[in-house]
Amino acid sequence: MTTHDQQTTEQWQMQFTSSPKSVSLVRKQVAKALASWGYATDDVDRTLLICSELATNAVQHGHRPGHLFEVRVTTTDTTCLVEVSDPEPRTPRAVSAEVEEEHGRGLRLVAALAEATGHRPRRPFGKTVWARLMLDDPKEDRCTN
Repeated sequence: MTTHDQQTTEQWQMQFTSSPKSVSLVRKQVAKALASWGYATDDVDRTLLICSELATNAVQHGHRPGHLFEVRVTTTDTTCLVEVSDPEPRTPRAVSAEVEEEHGRGLRLVAALAEATGHRPRRPFGKTVWARLMLDDPKEDRCTN
């Protein structure tokens, strides 16, 4: 019988220019990392949606000329922490979007997909917005009894 007593922690991070084109690059890079760590397609897709929403907010609301934003993904077997940092210190807030509006639902969507969300100040300036979600253990398919 095989047992897993130790958790495996993986981490990926990268900085991006504050441009709408960077959001698709975030998705591609995070998808590569999660797939290489063995996570299932459903977990990867959910994580990518959270990354995309938080990166979009960093570009739209956290942009400061000459500054980058950063995305960090940390997994520990069945949990994933997504952190997006930008130079703008204003805290994020969910808004109520009208039915016909195209924007304004990102933080509510992230909250619906994640187990927990939040934000904290970032030193020397800015903020980090984070979301923690549960994933299936990538080692389960490889375990044998």
